[in-house]
Amino acid sequence: MTDATIGKLLQLLRPETALELRQAAALLLGEVGSRDDSLTKALCNALDDPEPAFRLPVLRSVAKLRIDRALPRLLEIVSHGGTEAEAAAQAAAALGAKGTNALREFMHGAAPGLRRRIAGALGAGGTTSADTAAVDALLDADPGVVDAATRTLIAKVPTLDARHRRALADYTLELLKDKKAKRRPASEAALLRLLAALQDGRGEAIFWVHTDPKFSLELRAAALHALGGLAPPSTRDRIARLLESAVNPDFRVAAPALMILRNVPVSDRALGDWLPLLEAPDVAARRFAIEKLRDRDNAALAAALVRQLQHPDRALRDAALAELGRTDAGRAALVNELLGTPTPESAWMLARAQAPFAVDFAAKLRSQLLAQACRWLDDSDRRAEPLFFLLREGDARQVRDWTEERGIALRKKKKYAGALAYFRLLTRDPACGEVVRFEATGCALKLSNHDLAADARNADPALHQFGALLHRHETEPIRMVEKAKWLDADDLLYLGFHFAEGARAEKEFGSQVLKLIIKRSPRSKQARDARSKLRSQGLE
Repeated sequence: MTDATIGKLLQLLRPETALELRQAAALLLGEVGSRDDSLTKALCNALDDPEPAFRLPVLRSVAKLRIDRALPRLLEIVSHGGTEAEAAAQAAAALGAKGTNALREFMHGAAPGLRRRIAGALGAGGTTSADTAAVDALLDADPGVVDAATRTLIAKVPTLDARHRRALADYTLELLKDKKAKRRPASEAALLRLLAALQDGRGEAIFWVHTDPKFSLELRAAALHALGGLAPPSTRDRIARLLESAVNPDFRVAAPALMILRNVPVSDRALGDWLPLLEAPDVAARRFAIEKLRDRDNAALAAALVRQLQHPDRALRDAALAELGRTDAGRAALVNELLGTPTPESAWMLARAQAPFAVDFAAKLRSQLLAQACRWLDDSDRRAEPLFFLLREGDARQVRDWTEERGIALRKKKKYAGALAYFRLLTRDPACGEVVRFEATGCALKLSNHDLAADARNADPALHQFGALLHRHETEPIRMVEKAKWLDADDLLYLGFHFAEGARAEKEFGSQVLKLIIKRSPRSKQARDARSKLRSQGLE
C-alpha cells in the first residue's frame, strides 16, 4: 500500500469522520503490515479516543502491528477493566517478551476477574513468550485463571506451526515431569488437557500414569479424555486400568474409559476381566458390558447377567434377559435361578421372563424343570405353577402327556390327593378331554368324606363335577364308572345315593351306579343299602 493511501486512511481516523468509516480505516491500517512512524503515532493517539466502539478496532490493529510504543497505554487500559481490558491485554501479549513480562508483573496485584482476562489474553497472544506465560498461568492458585488460560491456549493450538507447537509441548512436558513441583489438581489437569490438544506422542506415557487411582478424579478424567484421542491399548495392564476406571462411581472417570473400551476387542481368555463391569454402580457401564459381551456362551457371564434381573432399571433388566435367552449357558442360568427362587412371586417373574425362548430349552433343562415342578406340586408348593407354565410355553402337548402320566401313576399307587393335583392342572384347560376330567372327579370322590347328609352332598365338589360330566359327554359316564375298578363299593354307594335323588339323566345314572354295586357284590352291606335306596326312589 502506498504512502498516499496510508495518508488518506489516517485522515479517516479524525473525530469528524463517520464512526463506521473510522472503524473500517483502523482495521485496514492493521493489515498494512508496516510500522511507519506516522502510522504508529496515529494509532497510539487513537487509543485515547473518547469513543469505545472506535478504540476496539484500534487495539486490534496495534496488536497486529505489534507497536511497542503503545505498551504503557495498553497496560493502563487493562487496569481499568471492562470490555476493552481483554483486547488491550491481547495487544500487549502480542508485543513479545516485553509485553508478556509487563502483563506478568501486572497480574500480581490485579483483581481476580482482571487476572483471568489477562491469562486468557496471554493464551491468545500467539508469541512464544506469551504462550510460555500462559502455560505458567496454568499453575495459578485461582481456578478461574487456570480455566481462562487453558481455553485460549487450546483454541490457539490449531493455528500454530510445527516448531511453535513443539516448543509449547516441550515446556508443558517439562512442567509435568517436574516431580518436585507441588501442582494443584486443577493445574495438572489443565496441563494434561493442553498436552492432549498438542497431540504430541510423548504425552501418552504421562496420560497412562495419571489414570492410576492414586490421582484425583479430576486428573484421572483429564488423562482418560486425552487417551481417547489415541489408538486403543492392546496390553492387558492398560486394559485393566481402563476397566478399573469404568466401574468408578464418578461418571467423569467412567465415561471416557467406556468410550476407549468400545474399540478394545475382548478375547475369550480376558472375558473374566470384563465381568466386573456388570457390577458397576452406574447403569450405563452395565449396559455397555452387556452390549460388548453379547452372544458369548459362558457360564460366568450368564451368572453375572442373571444378577441384573434384580436391578431397578427396567431397560437394563430387559437387555440382560434378552442376552440370556440367546445362549445355552444363559438359558441354563435362568433355569437354575428359577429352580432356587424363594417365593411364588419371584418364580412367576422369572418364568414369564423366560417364556419367549422356552421353546429353545434343551431336553436336560426341561427335565430339570419338570422334576422340580413335580416336587413342589407334591408338597403343595405354589412355586410349581410357574414352572408348569414355562414348560407349557415350550411344548404344551408334552407337558400335558407328562402331567397325565404322573397323575395316573399316583392314582394307581392310591395317592389320590397327589394325583388330583396333577389332574387339576389339566382340567383348567377348556379343551381337556372327558377321560382326564373323569380321573380328576374320581380322585376327588375318593377323597370325599362320603357324608350322606343332603347339605354335605350338595356342597361336595366331586359330586358337582360328576354332574357336569352327565350333561356334557361323549362316552356314557356309567361306562367310565364300570371301567374304574379303583372306585370301591363305598365310593359307588355315595355316588349312586346322591344322583338317585336327581331328575331324568341324573336319576338314571344314580340307578345304574346302585345296580352296579349289587351286581359286583350282591351280599355286601353296600348292596343292601343300594337296594333300599332303589326302592325308596322307585327305581327297582
